[in-house]
Order: sequence, then C-alpha cells, then structure tokens
Amino acid sequence: MQDQLSTTFAALADPTRRAILARLSLGETSVTELAMPFEMSMPAVSKHLRVLEHAGLIVRSREAQWRPCRLQAGPLKEAASWIEEYRRFWTPYIDALERHLDRMGQPNPSGKSTSAKIKTKKRRGANRKPHKGATK
Repeated sequence: MQDQLSTTFAALADPTRRAILARLSLGETSVTELAMPFEMSMPAVSKHLRVLEHAGLIVRSREAQWRPCRLQAGPLKEAASWIEEYRRFWTPYIDALERHLDRMGQPNPSGKSTSAKIKTKKRRGANRKPHKGATK
C-alpha cells in the first residue's frame, strides 16, 4: 500500500488529470463538462476521475442526474509542503544562474557584450580547417 504523498504524486503525473484539476480549481462541475476538452471516451475520463478520487484530490457526488466533482485541497497542500522543504536545495543554483546570465548580458571592458564575444569566437571557429583524422 502506498502512502498518501506517493498516491498524490502518482495521480498528478498524468497531464489529463492535471488538466482536470485545473478545471476544478475554477469550481465544481459535472463529469460531462470535465470530459468535453478531451478526445477520449467517458469510461476513460471516469477512470482518470477514479484515480483522482482515490488520491483524495477530488470528491464526486450525485444529485439526481447531475454528478458534480469538486477539488479537495488537502493532498495538494501536503505535496506543496513536501516540495517546499527542498526549495533550499535548488534556490542557490537558480540564484547563481540568474547572476551568471546577468553578467553575460553586461558589457565587458572591450565594450562588447559577452554574448557578442561568444558569437565572434564561434564564427572564427567555423572558418578553421579540420585537423588530420577529423571526420566531417
């Protein structure tokens, strides 16, 4: 048996299920309305809904002929909290990349931007003759 977090991530792994959740984030809707944007049968949509329901991400009910679905935020909050714990590991890398990209866009002492310097080197390399043993 899987833990709740694994079940949540397994349900979120499918783009159709993520699209269904995105639609439900706008409010309660029927199964028929949820199925409209997808080129699949109603049984296939129902299968996706069962996975989401099993993960606790949605709740389905029945009101006469209408079968509304509603988003349940609890498991999403738990997944977001888990991811947030690891933000400290990737934030320094993103910050360093941003600083590097900023430096690449800054003019250097020669007055040319770093990206212009890189393009010049690439052009020079294109005119060079291949050395012996090199393949085309």
